[in-house]
Amino acid sequence: GARLMVRMERTFTNKATAQVMHDIDYALCSLDVDAVSAADLMWLWRRHWHIENRLHYVRDVTVAEDASPMRAGRAPQVMAALRNVALTAARLAGFSNIAEALRFFAQKPFRAFARFALF
Repeated sequence: GARLMVRMERTFTNKATAQVMHDIDYALCSLDVDAVSAADLMWLWRRHWHIENRLHYVRDVTVAEDASPMRAGRAPQVMAALRNVALTAARLAGFSNIAEALRFFAQKPFRAFARFALF
């Protein structure tokens, strides 16, 4: 179903090393070339990375999901579900910075229960 190939070229500077880097990425799209503009494609590309950064980066870095030693049986699936609950709860509590939310609730765990009490 691919109808369109997109090439994205970027030049950016690594803040830690001050090294200038050039990157080229490609994507396939099922949209018709006549039905989409370059601005639309850029918006779609950024939305994809917004999801990647908002969810996967947080799961990989902030809650260290990739470092989890659980690899067998249902344990990885159960832990992923629990992490999803924690991330969703933190966002519903108004936190945009998940690391900050984890520190906030780790200091006094009862605050987490108080925010989500159903009674």
